[in-house]
Amino acid sequence: MTMSVLDSLWGTILSISTKMVVNILLILGVCIRLVILVSRKWPSNTSGASRGNLEKPASGVRGKVTRAPGEWTSSDFKRPTASPYPGWDVHSTKPIPYRPFRYGPNYYITLGLRSMKWDEWIELDNHYLKYHADKARRIEERGSKCCHTAPEAMDAAIELLEELCTYLPERYPSMFTKTTTGITNKVTNETFNITQRPLPEDPMVTAARLVQDDLALMIERPDGEYYLLAGAILLAGFWRLSDKFGMRLSEIHTSGDVPQFKSKLEKGMMNFFRRLRPEEPVLRNNYFIQVDDNLAWSDSIGSEDAETMSWNTAEKNRAIENHFFRSERQSLRRLPRSGAVVFTIRTYFEPVTGIVEEPYVPGRLADAIRSWGDDVSRYKGKERYQDVLLEFLDEQHRIQVEGGLEIEREDEIRSYPL
Repeated sequence: MTMSVLDSLWGTILSISTKMVVNILLILGVCIRLVILVSRKWPSNTSGASRGNLEKPASGVRGKVTRAPGEWTSSDFKRPTASPYPGWDVHSTKPIPYRPFRYGPNYYITLGLRSMKWDEWIELDNHYLKYHADKARRIEERGSKCCHTAPEAMDAAIELLEELCTYLPERYPSMFTKTTTGITNKVTNETFNITQRPLPEDPMVTAARLVQDDLALMIERPDGEYYLLAGAILLAGFWRLSDKFGMRLSEIHTSGDVPQFKSKLEKGMMNFFRRLRPEEPVLRNNYFIQVDDNLAWSDSIGSEDAETMSWNTAEKNRAIENHFFRSERQSLRRLPRSGAVVFTIRTYFEPVTGIVEEPYVPGRLADAIRSWGDDVSRYKGKERYQDVLLEFLDEQHRIQVEGGLEIEREDEIRSYPL
């Protein structure tokens, strides 16, 4: 509406009776209220996570969304109460066998996002006590190298801790009890007070002690970019928080030489972060091969305290018993109060000799590895283990086929990505 039109309208209003002015203003107020209600119920940019395959291109990605920093915060949103995990037990509940790889001949570089059910935000299993002990040891030994929160991210870190202290007793009541000041872990006999100020320790450290996941917070600054400003990265295997802390989202990936990030991933990732709403959490999975048995840090690529590390330092074609399958399940959600984006990074770590006993896995994994392009192969260190690994996988696949494995029935029997 131009200024001349506004001036004309205002002149007309001034020329009529006061009573009529009041009536018009009331009508205008009602109309504006209706417009606001409708826009909230039917937003023009309806966000939804891609439910595509993890290694296939996602469809329906919207164009760039322009908005002010912090627009997606929503103090009115409350996470749905989690249902107790049926029959969960810290000693007997096995890890979920994620197998996020597909047959070749093409390997697709994609974000691979799918919607997350709120009940499934945090996954715990019978490896909990080992992860808990490993984390406690590394917190003691490495401190702020692995866990750190920038002052501007402190409110978000506290919000994450509060969320975990509410969610975990709902989902895992046999292990956690919510208290008036925080949470109690009934298995480890730890009680955490999250209300006292100052807190006894960095809130990211306390959060890390509660779950098996590594945790990271991306904070949006006024420039519209997201920065890694809080993290508890204790079991990452191949990367260090101290190398990435304070970096922009794009820089984190380019500094790590993520294949085709600039050409295939950057634009979609930035648009996703800008449009992510508190009520729409998502999941993604990835996988690696590791040629040592250290969950916390892969010594084969060099010392954790070395200035640089590389797959070139790994011993080539070690015996198959030294090959491990490392799979990550990552959740992403926006915290409603602070607007920070939370990454939970849950690592599953298993010997290759164990997962090949599962039907279809050796044949599918071998085919997937052969489909890697040169850039992905370099990134994942394929040259250091391919000869021994592929020979072993091929032989295990042959044994399964000769034993009666019906290859054509795989989609009926084993759904992807599990």
